[in-house]
Amino acid sequence: MRIVFAGTPDFAAAHLQALLNTEHEIVAVYSQPDRPAGRGKKLTPSAVKSLAQANNIAVEQPLKFSDEGAADKLASYHADVMVVVAYGLLLPEHILNIPKRGCINVHGSILPKWRGAAPIQRAIWAGDKETGVAIMQMDKGLDTGKVIQIATLAIEDNDTSASLYNKLAALGPRTLVDTLAKLDTLEATEQNNDQATYAKKLSKEEARCDWSLDAQQLARNVRAFNPWPVAWFDYNGQAIKIWEAEPVSAKSFEKSACGEITEYSKDGLSIKCASGLLLIKQIQLPNKKRQAIADLVNGKPDLFAPGQCLL
Repeated sequence: MRIVFAGTPDFAAAHLQALLNTEHEIVAVYSQPDRPAGRGKKLTPSAVKSLAQANNIAVEQPLKFSDEGAADKLASYHADVMVVVAYGLLLPEHILNIPKRGCINVHGSILPKWRGAAPIQRAIWAGDKETGVAIMQMDKGLDTGKVIQIATLAIEDNDTSASLYNKLAALGPRTLVDTLAKLDTLEATEQNNDQATYAKKLSKEEARCDWSLDAQQLARNVRAFNPWPVAWFDYNGQAIKIWEAEPVSAKSFEKSACGEITEYSKDGLSIKCASGLLLIKQIQLPNKKRQAIADLVNGKPDLFAPGQCLL
């Protein structure tokens, strides 16, 4: 088939590379405009654009598809299908109808669960036991189109959004290629809107630890918000980032207040929660590199005082 591909980050680039390894013809690539990056804030192309240029594929970077000529430009490529993966730009209904077979999207969840911007993170945050990728026929709604194919995988207890992202970046391309090969035989299925959940964007404020939550939830937050925005807590007016933590029993500290430091040793930094303790294994002090609590204790044995209560 003649394919137009639309995507921006490295997750999308993995899917583009998989398509380049097939007999399909990638006639054009759409990606977000170059963004400032690095200390010098130099305009930097997306991972998808860089891959397209390395393979001599035409690249389009419209600010929006309502721009004059955008629809005509897409139509000029005479695509059989448009594949959309983490593109980051809304496609109006008239654009969805331009390719002969419409637009299909690779979404990082088991639709209709976790429609929206942060499906990978929300699956961990909610304590889901599995996730996956859904190949969907796009319509004018937000991730509401008919589902063509789904592939699933288990969420491990130590998965972060970074590790799960990498797993889905491997599963998604295989599923996409398989779906395109079977597109004539697969039957698209309507989503059950009553089962839909929404994966809202993450925020730095949401990543702040609320010690009135139970330790299980806070440990999931730490994994879900790694590598962004990273769970954190306030300590003497400074934001301390948490990179690794686990929930443990609090039988000996049931009468301790939420937010109370119960232990600071090479075993970790323990903080009382509504239920259980959050045992923090790795943190990052302001303007410092992340480090294990076991190492921090050696250099700063009095940094955290047991009995002190964190707000």
